[in-house]
Amino acid sequence: MPECHLRENLAQCTCTYLSCTKRGKCCECVAYHRAHGEIPGCFFPPDVERTYDRSIRRFIAAYQKG
Repeated sequence: MPECHLRENLAQCTCTYLSCTKRGKCCECVAYHRAHGEIPGCFFPPDVERTYDRSIRRFIAAYQKG
């Protein structure tokens, strides 16, 4: 398994849930959200990410043309 670049990941992480133990550990974050039928916060626009709604429905709504 590749080495985790935690410092670099944290510098670029846009998740505002600062107490998350998976913050900066992208592999763990993606696996966690996938297991819960969600999408990681870094895939959302900032205003939507701050709602902590990681649902697939919210993701689609955020990017749908309307």
